[in-house]
Amino acid sequence: MANTSSARKAARKIARRTEVNQARRSRMRTAVREVEEAIASGDRNKAVEAMKVAEPALMRAAQLGQIHHNSASRKISRLTRSISKLGK
Repeated sequence: MANTSSARKAARKIARRTEVNQARRSRMRTAVREVEEAIASGDRNKAVEAMKVAEPALMRAAQLGQIHHNSASRKISRLTRSISKLGK
């Protein structure tokens, strides 16, 4: 348990930031999962629409330090390539 007032404040801040970070991470993962599900079902239009939500979510997560920038770029690249393989 925190003994000093500054340590107690730090613990409160950490708790607040943890909630925000978990919500952001969850939103990002949900967006990516929707794209992956659309790709798995073979629905190109649905996958493209889901990708329009997932790409900004991934880049925002990278910008905020949730995931590494290269990881976000790699994920976007692979999802985009999978969508393009679905055909027209």
